[in-house]
Amino acid sequence: QLPTGLYKKVLVILHDSILPYMNEPTLMIDFLTVAYGIGGAISLLALNGLFILIYQHNLEYPDFYKKLYSLLDPSIYHVKYRARFFHLADLFLSSSHLPAYLVAAFIKRLSRLALTAPPEALLMVIPFICNLFRRHPACKVLVHRPNGPEDMSEDPYIMEEEEPSESRALESSLWEIQSLQNHYHPDVAKAAAVLNQSLSEIEDDISGLLELSAYELFDKEVKKQAVDVPLEFEQVRGLFGKKNDIFAEHFTLD
Repeated sequence: QLPTGLYKKVLVILHDSILPYMNEPTLMIDFLTVAYGIGGAISLLALNGLFILIYQHNLEYPDFYKKLYSLLDPSIYHVKYRARFFHLADLFLSSSHLPAYLVAAFIKRLSRLALTAPPEALLMVIPFICNLFRRHPACKVLVHRPNGPEDMSEDPYIMEEEEPSESRALESSLWEIQSLQNHYHPDVAKAAAVLNQSLSEIEDDISGLLELSAYELFDKEVKKQAVDVPLEFEQVRGLFGKKNDIFAEHFTLD
């Protein structure tokens, strides 16, 4: 058992400063699988090392996607290592051989958690979800379901289910993204409205959005050039705008 702080320090540098210089990187399998099972930020950081072992050293991890699915909780949009997690999740979900029910479960869970996410995270995750639809066209039934339930309380998706295959995500619809089309931030509403149209075949590049911060969004809004909008109006002549109003006899605007 290692202290939490030591786990984080090791896992942050493991994939690029330790594994490439080991004669037998597979010796780290037990350490990484245990770290991946701890949960929270430690599991997120263990993804980098596990990815190298799976991709380069043929590591088999039967419950890998189930564990990855369980890492999706409300904090995923707020943690320090958000960019690293979504970069790797994008790689793990890039295979076209993944079953539709699995990808649909990830899409649905990310969408549900997006309801409480900050704008900078939403501007990243909405294109991320659109890319999943491009890779897995069978999941587009989540967007085009004309006979779906009108009441959101009747959504068949089971958020609490830990097994993606039992979550009934493919039977659901993306009402969460439709609700984000009324988001207070105009850029988020515009990004969510993309699903109202047919998606292009070219995937969105999300690499520049992974590190997007609230400060950058605020700075962008502050630096926007103000546009003078011509307005046509009638000058107010009385308290309520009428020249001969009874209030004008007793009150003035001076």
